[in-house]
Amino acid sequence: MLSGILSIILETVGGFISMMLLVRTAMRWMRMSFVSQIGQFVLATTNWIVVPAQRVLPSVGKLDTCSLVPAWLIESLLVAIGVLLTAGGFGNPATALVGVLAIGALELVKVALYLLMGVVIISAVLSWVNPYSPLAPTLNQLTRPLLAPFRRVIPPVGGVDLSPLVLLLVVQIALFVLQGIRAGFTPLLFQ
Repeated sequence: MLSGILSIILETVGGFISMMLLVRTAMRWMRMSFVSQIGQFVLATTNWIVVPAQRVLPSVGKLDTCSLVPAWLIESLLVAIGVLLTAGGFGNPATALVGVLAIGALELVKVALYLLMGVVIISAVLSWVNPYSPLAPTLNQLTRPLLAPFRRVIPPVGGVDLSPLVLLLVVQIALFVLQGIRAGFTPLLFQ
C-alpha cells in the first residue's frame, strides 16, 4: 500500500515536471514569447533543471534539448522506480537499461499526447466561453500548427470548427498504438 502511494506521488510530480518541460520545448520550437502567464509559469517551474542542463546540452536548431532530455530522463527514472516498486527488480542490467530508456521515451510521447489533448480541449472551450481570455492567444498559438492540416480538409459545419475533434481522434489512435509498442519493450526489463 505504501509503495502504491509513493508511486502515485512520484508519477504525479514527475509527470508534471515532464509536462512543463515539454511545454517549454514546444514554446521554444515555435519561437513563442515567455512573457505570457503560461510562459512565466513554465519558466518558473523548469528553470531549476534547464539552466544547469544548458551548460552541458546544446540546442540543435530549434530543438531545445536542454528541456527535452531532462524530460526523457525523468520519465525513464519513473519507469525504473515503477518496476522496482512493483516487480522488485530487473533482469539483465544492459537490456533493462535499454528497456527503461525506450519505455521512458514512449512515456514521454504519451505525456506529450495527453498534453496536446488537454491544450486542444481547453483552447476549444475557451473559444466558446471566453475567447478574449489572457490564456487564449498562447493556447491558440500552440494548437494552430497542429490543427491547420485538418482545417484545410474539414470545412466548418454550421460555423463550428470540427478540426479539434478530428485531432483528438487521431491522438486517441496514437495513444492506442503507443500502448502496443510499449508492451513490446516491457520484456526487455526482465530478460
